[in-house]
Amino acid sequence: MSVEAGIGLMATKLGMMSFFESDGKVVPVTVVGFKEGNIVTQVKTQATDGYDAVQVGYRRVRDRKLTKPEMGHLEKAGAIPMRHLQEFRLQSVEGFEANQKLVLEELFKEGDLVDVSGTTIGKGFQGGIKRHHFKRGLMTHGSKSHRALGSIGAGTTPGRVYKGKKMPGRMGGTKRKIRKLKIVKIDKELNVVMIKGALPGKPGNLLRITPAKIVGVNIPKN
Repeated sequence: MSVEAGIGLMATKLGMMSFFESDGKVVPVTVVGFKEGNIVTQVKTQATDGYDAVQVGYRRVRDRKLTKPEMGHLEKAGAIPMRHLQEFRLQSVEGFEANQKLVLEELFKEGDLVDVSGTTIGKGFQGGIKRHHFKRGLMTHGSKSHRALGSIGAGTTPGRVYKGKKMPGRMGGTKRKIRKLKIVKIDKELNVVMIKGALPGKPGNLLRITPAKIVGVNIPKN
């Protein structure tokens, strides 16, 4: 697991809209909301776990939705029952303690650059054209190859299909990180953040927001 530039938050994707900046420019933004949570559930140190990290819980659920080991882990920290637990590996964990609530306004401000990761929308089993942007064949003049993949390798040599060959298969539903997105607006009343551009997944999807990694600025060059 790579080291983060700073502690981040978990959030819920709400949808997209247009945002008008002060100069009248229209910017496409994704609206991100926050449910109950973003509470520190465990602080890991080099002495106890071999690395420095802060574990954060998000999205409150009923007790019966969790197993007894999960409930025991949260009760040990004095935290409420939460669905999602994620770690933020940091260079230093000083100042963090169990059951500490992370506040959005203290971590991010308008104009900051952030890295956002989440699970993309699953597309199911797709062909080469949709999955890898292959060109289709002729639709006329007696062509028998319209959207077919075509040749996938030679015969005698090598006598097999190379690993990693772009072919039809399961598309989407994978973890993706989009880097250096700008926070356009923070609405404290609605408890939402507007981030410029598109984010992974569909509305209701879990997102992980961290400060953008900039080599030589907030993370070392080595």
